[in-house]
Amino acid sequence: MSSPTIQVGVITVSDRAAAGEYEDEGGPAVKKACEERGWEVIADSIVPDDLERIQTTIRAFAGQGCGLVLTTGGTGVDIRDVTPEAIRGIMRVEIPGFGETMRMRSLAITPNAILSRSLAAIVDTALVIALPGKPTGAVECLEFVEGAIPHSVKLALRVPTSC
Repeated sequence: MSSPTIQVGVITVSDRAAAGEYEDEGGPAVKKACEERGWEVIADSIVPDDLERIQTTIRAFAGQGCGLVLTTGGTGVDIRDVTPEAIRGIMRVEIPGFGETMRMRSLAITPNAILSRSLAAIVDTALVIALPGKPTGAVECLEFVEGAIPHSVKLALRVPTSC
């Protein structure tokens, strides 16, 4: 029996792309990488680097049935990079191994990987992974952690119950 297809939401976090000042390349690269893995992208959006907009979009995608929400952008150290803070503000639990792995593996490619604040967490019933904004970096980081994604999505779908 095959596993159910992972349903994915992709969020590009960028002031300039949201304003139409340049064409989003990160989101389409991540969507293509998902489709190559047999995952179904059912939602996508471009939002500015705004805490509340990021949080609202993540929660909306989780509510639409996305078991996996991938963000691209906003994980650096620029003053407008707030994606990690947005996710931490609504998460149930952070999963440090994802961010650690993405940084460790990326460091072999670029010394600037040490500046990345990529992370993963459970928000509502979705696994949320914050990927870098550069298309190549986002796809590479997704590749580094993809082996743990199906099981993490399965666990995220378990709604916590009270005693």
